[in-house]
Amino acid sequence: MLKELEENIEIILPKTGLASKLKDAQEKNRPLIIKLGFDPTAPDLHLGHAVVLKKLRQFQQLGHEIVILVGSFTARIGDPTGKNKARKPLYQDEIAHNAATYIAQLSKIIDVSKAKIVFNGDWLDQLNFTEVIQLVSKVTVAQLLQRHDFSKRFNENRSIAMHELLYPILQGFDSVHIKSDIEMGGTDQMFNCAMGRQLQESFGQDPQIVLCMPLLRGLDGKEKMSKSLNNTIGLLDEPNEMFGKTMSIPDHLIPEYIDLTTDFDQETKLGMKTRLEMGDNPMEIKKLIAHNLVVQYHGDAFALAANDYFINQFQRKKLEEKAFLEVSCHTLREQFGEKAKLVDLCYFLKGSTKSAMRRLIIGGAVRIDSIKQLNPDLTIYVNAGLKIKLGKRSYFKVV
Repeated sequence: MLKELEENIEIILPKTGLASKLKDAQEKNRPLIIKLGFDPTAPDLHLGHAVVLKKLRQFQQLGHEIVILVGSFTARIGDPTGKNKARKPLYQDEIAHNAATYIAQLSKIIDVSKAKIVFNGDWLDQLNFTEVIQLVSKVTVAQLLQRHDFSKRFNENRSIAMHELLYPILQGFDSVHIKSDIEMGGTDQMFNCAMGRQLQESFGQDPQIVLCMPLLRGLDGKEKMSKSLNNTIGLLDEPNEMFGKTMSIPDHLIPEYIDLTTDFDQETKLGMKTRLEMGDNPMEIKKLIAHNLVVQYHGDAFALAANDYFINQFQRKKLEEKAFLEVSCHTLREQFGEKAKLVDLCYFLKGSTKSAMRRLIIGGAVRIDSIKQLNPDLTIYVNAGLKIKLGKRSYFKVV
């Protein structure tokens, strides 16, 4: 059991802490209280979040108590982790909307009905100023400046606002309030989670242990998966989109995605990585990963359909074998009349911006009836049967 729980965990603080907590829980015949906190800063979860949530599910399946802590108070401050400046705080209605969306998405991975959902505004809003002063007196400025992003900004003579220094203290106080045995997060949350240990000890509690999961890199192959970087595969992505995005990951990320995103058994994962090392086509390995992901979040039937869609759209050369989104000729003529500039037509079909569509055309990513068109101002006659390819994935047919 311990070996399975430790799988893929990058940091355990202290190193023997998990074994000790599990032993204590068994001897006292009680579940461990396992905390996962998040600030509802964006409404969608992605595969990076799922790395931590899957580990949480393992604990839940063993009968331990999962506490999902929604930072309804701390989201109004903004966690500066990994930022070179203060993060913009959110308004209350944004927080409520994002939190509700998050909680609904959690059910894709954990059993929300058996988890405890708490909001830290329920106790942090109740602290009076004297209690706040007493809380912050338990932490020194030197301790806070041990955090990498704080020390970096301090050494570079860039501003650090006082409310940012309070953030890890408040996150640590959340652990005191719920008396957590374990706090989970990504490696970027190491300092904040460790603050929980310190504050619990100062309040006379047994300190929680910290389990940090690795940060999954996004589609750019460099930075951690993040909505703000637009490099995510979302848990709510449609099956075809999820499959296609997975196929677009750089080849050097394949082992990482095998380990952190799939639910294959260890023997299968090792076999896939061995095939890669022996020179198998990386695309075939990515297909296995993509299929597995769609099965996890949408089911077998959708995974099979997404696989077929990908083959039709991206591997078969003949245009007539592609799946086209049908657009009414009547609708287009109401918009443009009998003819339109190519850039205007592309903008109408795809959205984005006209400048982006112009760059797409000049870059050779637009075809009309299989013929590459490089002139954004080309006149296109709007007739039924017209076939338009925009970029790598978008195909339209006028009907």
